[in-house]
Amino acid sequence: MKSTSFPKQKINILLLENISNSALEEFEKAGYATIKRMSGALEEDELIKQIKDVHLVGIRSKTQITRKVLEKAPKLLAVGCFCIGTNQVDKKAATELGIAVFNAPYSNTRSVAELVIGLMIMLIRKVPDKNKSAHEGIWLKDAKGCYEMRGKTLGIIGYGNIGSQVSVLAEAFGMKVVFYDVERKLPVGNAHPVAKLNELLKQADIVTLHVPSDKGTRNMINATTLAQMKKSSILINYSRGDVVDLQALKKYLDKGHLSGAAIDVFPEEPEKNGASFSTCLQGTSNVMLTPHIGGSTEEAQFNIGIDVAEKMIQYLETGSSYGSHTVPEISLRLLENTHRILHIHKNIPGVLGEINTKLSSKNINISGQYLKTNEQIGYVVLDVDSKVSKDALSLLKEVKGTIKARVLF
Repeated sequence: MKSTSFPKQKINILLLENISNSALEEFEKAGYATIKRMSGALEEDELIKQIKDVHLVGIRSKTQITRKVLEKAPKLLAVGCFCIGTNQVDKKAATELGIAVFNAPYSNTRSVAELVIGLMIMLIRKVPDKNKSAHEGIWLKDAKGCYEMRGKTLGIIGYGNIGSQVSVLAEAFGMKVVFYDVERKLPVGNAHPVAKLNELLKQADIVTLHVPSDKGTRNMINATTLAQMKKSSILINYSRGDVVDLQALKKYLDKGHLSGAAIDVFPEEPEKNGASFSTCLQGTSNVMLTPHIGGSTEEAQFNIGIDVAEKMIQYLETGSSYGSHTVPEISLRLLENTHRILHIHKNIPGVLGEINTKLSSKNINISGQYLKTNEQIGYVVLDVDSKVSKDALSLLKEVKGTIKARVLF
């Protein structure tokens, strides 16, 4: 592996929110030693103080990387979200500033899928109520309203990595699986796609949500859609906190239209462990409430640590932006006897032509060139003879629309 243009001992890495030791080990194995770890999330003002000289920052779901934070971090090259989502980062600002944002969208898939299956069993057998009674000293042995999963229909809303994994596990229990997704997805096993959401809701005994948070999913489960659900069905939401109207859900649970629910994510969640928490569903019969732990297993955190750290290291050392949500994705091989220059610029006409013109005017030959753009920025990777890389970098910094430019050795 070629070394970076920055001496590794001068690369400052900040890891917040108890990120797994696997990430730390990955950075140390790659030769990075200036790593600061902090146990919790930071408020904006404190984060600005901590991040001003940082090159790589790692967070989980609580830390908010705002535009103000990013603008106060002139050395920042990449943000690693050691979790599934990236909503906690102002990606528009990160894109404009040429800062890569990485996450681990698949590393906790199995953890979430297994827990969802477990919740289905608990709810269809009314275990929450029986557990509560046993703790209160009441013997509540009753088969009424308790069923096997075998032969029941599971409706999966959002048939991505987690949804499809749940599908496989559910079929192993002998369930019939139907799914709805806004994009066409290839069914796994014997799962059957449905064209409309209401078709799924009308036939599913259990409905589980695995969708992102966006304009199309916010409050998608509301009074109207809850009314379309099958009588005595069960709802599980281990996706995002704003996709279910909890007040409407409570209403339909209280009147018996739904027989149970499991909720792991909420519109507003506490910032730290031990903080007070309130939801309208507390005390509701046959409802499981958990504190956003869908992917919280040792295995998931270990895998997330390796996944995100490796993406950040590759971006720093080779320029590969594979998995980035901001800098356009480029994955490429290294060439011998060359230096690699990374150039991030505003996506305006003529940039690539100006780059080539400036370099050719100084007789600088380009051994390899890669370009990809999104709506806002472009990302060019150039391999040039190592003897002229400093001259090339100086020329590239003069290109109109340049946001960031650096050399890799």
